[in-house]
Amino acid sequence: MITLRKLEPTDVPFLYQWENDALSWPNSDNHNPLSQQDLRAYVESTTGDIYRDGQLRMVICQEGASVGCIDLYDFDARNRKAGVGIYIAPAFRKQGAASEALKKIEDYAFDFLHLRQVYAFTAVKNADAVHLFEKAGYLPSARLIAWTIESDAILWQKVRL
Repeated sequence: MITLRKLEPTDVPFLYQWENDALSWPNSDNHNPLSQQDLRAYVESTTGDIYRDGQLRMVICQEGASVGCIDLYDFDARNRKAGVGIYIAPAFRKQGAASEALKKIEDYAFDFLHLRQVYAFTAVKNADAVHLFEKAGYLPSARLIAWTIESDAILWQKVRL
């Protein structure tokens, strides 16, 4: 079983490792390494209030270990939607943490924030992400041609009206 929790200053070493995982960069919008100071400043500046920050990053924990992060970003309260992004550390992949974390953040988004839509972008060639969002019931709504230098992307949407 996994839990989601707010970022803490002690998460900076994990964030540093995860954000600087260059093998994951083609599947994200990260284009350069981040320093521990950059990440400390981010952790200190975030309030954990999605209405104030426009995003919410949660640490995914499994049996006491921090195994990844999940984000709601581009929060749009008026149109009741947000993007979702997820990262699982390599040692913890393919163990169900991503599916469970995605379900928990969806429950929060739909039941607590009363969003109508959660969406995600994945690289077409990111088979693990494609499988995750298909399995979670997201619909592929668009193929974005040459979205990144590496790949086309898929826009996935999960809508609850």
